[in-house]
Amino acid sequence: MIKTPKLHALLRLLASVLAIAWLGAWVGAQDKPASAKSTTMKGAKKIMLTHEYAEVNGVKLHYAKAGNGKKLILFVHGFPEFWYEYKNQLEEFGKTYTAVAPDMRGYNLSSKPAELEKYEVKYMIEDLRQLAEKLGHKKFILVAHDWGGAIAWAFAIAHPENLEKLVIINAPHPGVFQRELAHNPAQQKASQYMLMFRSAQAEQILSANNYGALVQAVLGEGLKKGFFTEADKEAYLAAWSQPGALTGGLNYYRAAKVGPPTPSGEMAQGTFGVGNSSLLVKVPTLVIWGEKDTALLTGNLEGLDKYVPQLTIKRIADGSHWVIHEQPALINQYIHEFIK
Repeated sequence: MIKTPKLHALLRLLASVLAIAWLGAWVGAQDKPASAKSTTMKGAKKIMLTHEYAEVNGVKLHYAKAGNGKKLILFVHGFPEFWYEYKNQLEEFGKTYTAVAPDMRGYNLSSKPAELEKYEVKYMIEDLRQLAEKLGHKKFILVAHDWGGAIAWAFAIAHPENLEKLVIINAPHPGVFQRELAHNPAQQKASQYMLMFRSAQAEQILSANNYGALVQAVLGEGLKKGFFTEADKEAYLAAWSQPGALTGGLNYYRAAKVGPPTPSGEMAQGTFGVGNSSLLVKVPTLVIWGEKDTALLTGNLEGLDKYVPQLTIKRIADGSHWVIHEQPALINQYIHEFIK
């Protein structure tokens, strides 16, 4: 077990739980294909969504953009999503902000480096910092979910001067997660699926039968209940089918190199990225948590205030790990109230 509280070492531990979060219930509402060049969003005020690219940190990032407000709000997706996760938020916050949701490196229409080490957290931190600068903003609001949350926590710890506020949706702080993984057997059990994600067979398993496993795990419940449409399904299939995209997403886990204890009692080891002696988040932070998350248990909220002095927590009792899709209006409300 890792004993030195270095930022990237803990984020490697955080990856073990995020690796299987998507296997829980997932519902949501999205409505356009991944490669659309522009979309007119429906609503009282029509918002034009544009698709653009930025060369940053040695990669080309695709991003969707809505609005042209004075302040930038950046939305960061997790696995196995892409910019499309935030369609509802782009529509809402594009009315008053410059709202941007990138495809992170390795995903959908963004660059997919061949080198595994290029998927270490330190690179994604710099991707986001340079993207904001390209958009003309040194300081911005950061909203993130799942793997995006892991990167956002790291960003806030490393670059508090660049953030006005931080919003995290069902993604644990690395210090708290270290404690949970070390002492909570249930959390350890929830991290077991990471081993498959890191395996050489992961792409074959997840892409078989036209991504049948992903369709069922990610979209199945939502399609049954009407939260997802067939158009949404086609958008996700298009994103997953981009050459190298599935490997890119899985490489986040492989680059982390830390997982749950193996049957032989060994813990995965690896070279850590740039260390950080403090895990203190010096940014006003809102954590929204769907309490029915079966992969990230509510114990991850206990003691969080020790790492995040300026902390607001909103618990959603009937929300799962995918609460951003289940209750987009409530998520938008909580974000609005926090950042106003």
